[in-house]
Amino acid sequence: MPRFSANLGFLFTEVPEIDRIAAAAAAGFKAVEMHWPYQVPAADMRNALTRSQVTMLGLNTPVGHAAAGDFGLGALAGRESEFQQAVDQAVSYGHAIGATAVHCMSGIVAPDAVSTAERTFVANLMLAAEKAAQAGMTVLLEPINHRDKPGYFLHRVEQAASIIDQVGRRNVKIMFDCYHTQIMQGDLTRRLKDHLDLIGHVQIAAVPSRAEPDEGEIDCRHIGRFLDSIGYGGWIGAEYKPRGRTEDGLGWLATWPQDLPSNAYGALA
Repeated sequence: MPRFSANLGFLFTEVPEIDRIAAAAAAGFKAVEMHWPYQVPAADMRNALTRSQVTMLGLNTPVGHAAAGDFGLGALAGRESEFQQAVDQAVSYGHAIGATAVHCMSGIVAPDAVSTAERTFVANLMLAAEKAAQAGMTVLLEPINHRDKPGYFLHRVEQAASIIDQVGRRNVKIMFDCYHTQIMQGDLTRRLKDHLDLIGHVQIAAVPSRAEPDEGEIDCRHIGRFLDSIGYGGWIGAEYKPRGRTEDGLGWLATWPQDLPSNAYGALA
C-alpha cells in the first residue's frame, strides 16, 4: 500500500525550509525529502525532524557552479575531485540528519562526450557507493528529461540500469520519477515492473504541467495500484509544483484508491 513523502523543495514553499517539516507533518506526511538543504545547520534540521516525528528520506548532491550552468558533476570528466567533495558533503549532512539516501546528480554533458561521461560516472559512483554504504545510505540515480534539462547525461531508465550493473554495488538504485520518464520514454508500468528490483524510490507529478498528480497524461492512482500489485514497498515522493498553496492542493490524496485508508499517506509509516 502506498506511503507518500513530501518533497520540500517544491511543497510547502510558503514557509522557510526548516518550517516545511512541521507543515508536512501537520498535513499528515510521515516522511519528507529535500533537494539541497545545506544552508540549514544539520543539528537544526535533525531537531526539526525529531520534533515532528518525520523521517528524512533523501537529498541531492550539490550541483556545482549553478551560475555557470552546472546541474550535477558525476559524469563530468576532469571534475572528479569536485564530485567527490559534493558526495562527502551530501553523505556527511545526510548521515547527520538521519537521511537514508543521496541522489548523485550526473550533470549536463555534450553529445560528443557521452562515452567518456559514462566511464567517469561509473568510476565516480563506485567511490560514492562505498562512502554512502559506510553511512548506511543508498545512492539514487535519477533519469531527468531533456525538455526540462537539455543535455542532462542520465535521461533513460535503461541507461540507469546499465550504469548500476557496471558499478556493481548493492546500495545503488534508481529513483524512478514518473514525470521525467513519461516525458522521455513513457510505458511507465512496464518499466516499473521490469526494473522493480533496482528501484529505490518513486516520484510522481502531473505531465506535462508538473502540478498536483490529478491531471494530465498519467493516472497516478493507477500507478499507485500497480506498484502495490507488483510488490513495491518503498515510498512514493510527491515531487510536484503546486498550482497554489500546498495545503489547498492536497485534495488529490482523497481520490486515491478507495481500498486504501483515507489517511494512508500519513498512517503507513
